[in-house]
Amino acid sequence: MLPRNWKRAVRSLTAALLLTAAATAVPAAAHADTAPSSGWNNYGCKPSAAHPRPVVLVHGTFGNSVDNWLVLAPYLVNRGYCVFSLDYGQLPGVPLFNGLGPIDKSAGQLDTFVDKVLAATGAPKADLVGHSQGGMMPRYYLKFLGGAAKVNSLVGIAPDNHGTTLNGLTNLLPYFPGAGDLLTLATPGLADQMAGSPFITKLNQGGDTVPGVHYTVIATKYDEVVTPYGTQFLSGPDVHNVKLQDLCSVDLSEHVAIGTIDRVAFHEVTNALDPAHATPTTCASAVS
Repeated sequence: MLPRNWKRAVRSLTAALLLTAAATAVPAAAHADTAPSSGWNNYGCKPSAAHPRPVVLVHGTFGNSVDNWLVLAPYLVNRGYCVFSLDYGQLPGVPLFNGLGPIDKSAGQLDTFVDKVLAATGAPKADLVGHSQGGMMPRYYLKFLGGAAKVNSLVGIAPDNHGTTLNGLTNLLPYFPGAGDLLTLATPGLADQMAGSPFITKLNQGGDTVPGVHYTVIATKYDEVVTPYGTQFLSGPDVHNVKLQDLCSVDLSEHVAIGTIDRVAFHEVTNALDPAHATPTTCASAVS
């Protein structure tokens, strides 16, 4: 069940994630189907023998199909992947900031999008890479909507796999007067992410993973949104949990940076997508 103070906590999450997203985002100039990059959301792209599966990027809460991936999408395209991204969880009257709708319904949108990508590319399976909610929400698709038959691997960057306690987020509000009033509580996607919510309970009941899918979780110890950061990690027979600072001890990325600009994390993403050709991820990966 939800904690007694869940309404106050949701207000805090709403304000804090909105502020962090706005601080790092570049205003979206295009929809996903016309994202401004060569090969990104190019439905004529055919996977190569080296990279036989398309990669579907799943943005986080308050993100969108363009802003969340301005660095990672070109990074993967330049390495020969067919890359696609979707918008999900839109609320009426709330432009740009997505991922706010009921997460089970968002998983249904992912289901439809993956089918579209597979039909266009001719590939039998896709790989999923998601940030924050985008690393957790696909697990519902895999577990309850038949997605495991269509997905080879799920790579979660700072995913809230077991919800979040929102530790410390209320301390941000005094620095931003009125921030808590920017959005109303009509944001079911936020309530679903609360630790102990009915959605999180259903998602993890019976185990974190499903057979046939490779899982990777990349977390940072400086995460201030999904707390404690260790709750991001999964348990299961085909799981690789990675703490960013074990790869590069001086990496200071927090929740937003790890999913939007951190090339050390992105190098580890490519290792997860192509483990047969993985190379060591170090601090030097930031400039490779």
